Amino acid sequence: MSVDRVHEAPPGTAAPVQRPVMAWVITGMLVLFVVVNWADKTVFGIAAQPLKEELGLTSAQVGFIGSAFFFLFSIAGLTVGFIGNRVRTKWVLFTLAALWSLTMVPVLVSASFATLLISRIGLGAAEGPSGALAAAGAFEWFPKEKRSFPAAWLSSGASIAKIAIAPLLALIVAVWGWRASFVTLAVAGVVWALAWALIGRQGPYAAPLGRAESAPVVNRVPFRRIALSRTFLGCVVGTFTMYGLVSVILTWLPSYFEVGLGIDRLQAGVMFGLPSISGMTAMLVVSWFSDRAVARGSSARVQRGLVPAGGLLVGGALLALLPYLVSPVLAIIAVVVGYGIGTVALPLGTAAVSQICPPAQQSGTLGVFLALQSSSGLIAPALTGWLVDVAPTPSEGFALAFQVFGLAAVVGGLITALLVDPDRDARRILGA
Repeated sequence: MSVDRVHEAPPGTAAPVQRPVMAWVITGMLVLFVVVNWADKTVFGIAAQPLKEELGLTSAQVGFIGSAFFFLFSIAGLTVGFIGNRVRTKWVLFTLAALWSLTMVPVLVSASFATLLISRIGLGAAEGPSGALAAAGAFEWFPKEKRSFPAAWLSSGASIAKIAIAPLLALIVAVWGWRASFVTLAVAGVVWALAWALIGRQGPYAAPLGRAESAPVVNRVPFRRIALSRTFLGCVVGTFTMYGLVSVILTWLPSYFEVGLGIDRLQAGVMFGLPSISGMTAMLVVSWFSDRAVARGSSARVQRGLVPAGGLLVGGALLALLPYLVSPVLAIIAVVVGYGIGTVALPLGTAAVSQICPPAQQSGTLGVFLALQSSSGLIAPALTGWLVDVAPTPSEGFALAFQVFGLAAVVGGLITALLVDPDRDARRILGA
């Protein structure tokens, strides 16, 4: 019996009853949760140029606001992730979604650099724990060897937001102005929260709250044993480099298309979803095959270590070539394909980390992991804005920024390949 099975179905206890239909209903709701989450993030990138013109902002100020979203993002992720170890995931998720809508209000009442900054910081704090709590809520319904695919769907929520919602937001901004897009997202957050209050359930693989010590298995281990493991550290470094690129795409891609490549504003907003199409396709296909391979006995070292490492290496290398591509078409292809290939590291890294921690510590562990991962968002958008301001042309500044983050992804891929081995670290942390 594997370590995972020991913790999920210990001797003398009944195995969790799998409910596939309900598992995917809950996962579908959580994907919508992530879609609204990322639509909230995406709207700033779509509205960046209109906001810049209306409020008289510089590129550096826009980049600063983009980074400000992450000021409390990681801190909130750390704090609320551990709260999720003690409180039902359902109600934590409900509260987060309601808070998103509230953070949209200040900038609607009084639009200025200060209120926009406060609004984005507040939204970042409310959204910081969302990825970890959504993953924890979904993983309550799946055994550990089958978590890469639902994790890929959750990660694809960002892609769905950019593919399906970003063009709609771009249209709303173009026709009714950026304020209408903020109102739309505030309403969406409230609607999701009300629906989740009715549909949300605890899954069969959830650790029982308040009764952990009575279970006949090791329910908790010192957190440092998890955090200092090679798999945890390797996944943090690899996904940290990729999330930096995600935050740059989120904040700057429409501006890059518009002022860097000379594409019409509305068309640039519609094209915002192109990297997400490639990313979503890569994540779902690779994660589906990865889960099947792990379930059939393939090494998690290969499926959740070497595979994401390869994605970071190839995707990063393509982006590093951007300054040498003179054709706008080739530049778009490099961004779309390179980003898409690199994103496979995100769901596979999340699945690898979930494999090495006890169920009772899953929410807190994923909270720390995703908080550290997303902390690159503090740096990347602001650095990009600075590079664009100091470069001879915006096009050269954007190309240099993508090259920098592409090279970082290559380094992250090498470290992931060297360190990540979930089977080994699960034995060390959980005990054979």
